[in-house]
Amino acid sequence: MSKSDTVRFRHNQAILVAAVIAFIGALPLANARGYLLPVLLVPLGVAVWAWRAGTDADARGLRLRALVGQRRIDWDQVVELATDPRGRAVARLDDGQQVTLPAVRGVDLPHLVSATGQRLPDGTAGTPGQ
Repeated sequence: MSKSDTVRFRHNQAILVAAVIAFIGALPLANARGYLLPVLLVPLGVAVWAWRAGTDADARGLRLRALVGQRRIDWDQVVELATDPRGRAVARLDDGQQVTLPAVRGVDLPHLVSATGQRLPDGTAGTPGQ
């Protein structure tokens, strides 16, 4: 499986830009007193999260990435892909768990399903709430 067969979902990169601006803005505060130096860790953590967090989907399954760590879910564990009330995509697993897919919105579900190599029936891809 090549990397080109993987569908990647990431958060908006404006979050990364905002974290860099916040880091630059926090520099004078951190330089004022030594005990304020850990303030720089907050925008740094947000920048790393914005760069790393998301969902990768391929024919074998899903890989959910967070700030630290990742989780692999095979497609045979996924019972249903749906949306929650906030419009985020969730995967319901065969063990009863419901996992929110980072950076995937409900409208992205047809694109996510295409990563499996399967196709949605005609008329379902554009229907809201499916």
